[in-house]
Amino acid sequence: MDSPPVNDIGLPTMDILGTRVHLVQNPQVLEIIQSWIEAGPDHCRFVVNTGFHGLYVANEDPEFQKIANSADLFSPDGIATVWLAKLLGKDLPRRATSAELMQMYFEAANEKGYRSFFFGDTEETLQILKEKLEEKYTGHKVVGTCSPPFRKHTEEERQQMIDMINEAKPDVLWVGLGLPKQEHWIYQNRDKLNVPVAMGVGACFGFFSGKVRRVPHWVGESGFEWAWRFLAEPKKLWRRDMIDGPRFISKVVANWPNIKKANRQ
Repeated sequence: MDSPPVNDIGLPTMDILGTRVHLVQNPQVLEIIQSWIEAGPDHCRFVVNTGFHGLYVANEDPEFQKIANSADLFSPDGIATVWLAKLLGKDLPRRATSAELMQMYFEAANEKGYRSFFFGDTEETLQILKEKLEEKYTGHKVVGTCSPPFRKHTEEERQQMIDMINEAKPDVLWVGLGLPKQEHWIYQNRDKLNVPVAMGVGACFGFFSGKVRRVPHWVGESGFEWAWRFLAEPKKLWRRDMIDGPRFISKVVANWPNIKKANRQ
């Protein structure tokens, strides 16, 4: 998939180690997504939502950086992006987390009848997620779920999953495969997806199903969500938080003159 992104949202950006980040807050993200839904699925709009982890992976992997920069919208999750914006004199008051955005979307969908498809995680998590959403947001339609095999997919399997999604006609395809796998999957398949919006949301299916406890609001806003989640899932997150985090900081420090220069242009 090599077609250029459609960057027509008119938002300011900042450049962090070669990756473009939109300076956007979740109310704006929701408005943009709704405008894409109303416009219909002329092509699949791609939303990336990540913080330091995605920026670090992009700096280490040119292919992933290409994918991140191809997105129609890069929404900044994580306190690191907020701090970097402040240091660069950019206007980014707070994080734009995917969990908060999904909740805002479900509330809007409850009134407008938007349709969602959930791709990723386990069958058990998806079933609980579906039941909870249908109970709480009766106007929002869960039109499909799919827990793909936890291995490389055959071409036939991939096409079957894409056909399943397209036949369900969702307004938003939520992909919970974890970064960077979810972004690779959307990028590779977006030309075949007849869906207005596709977005990678990491562990959010676990949050909304209740399988993973969500961080208290005050902990997240104070910049310690990483610590909360690490203590909850150390085996899963030790490398990201204990190794990739310090490496990202060191790369930012080492490249700070270039980062400032890139954001003055």
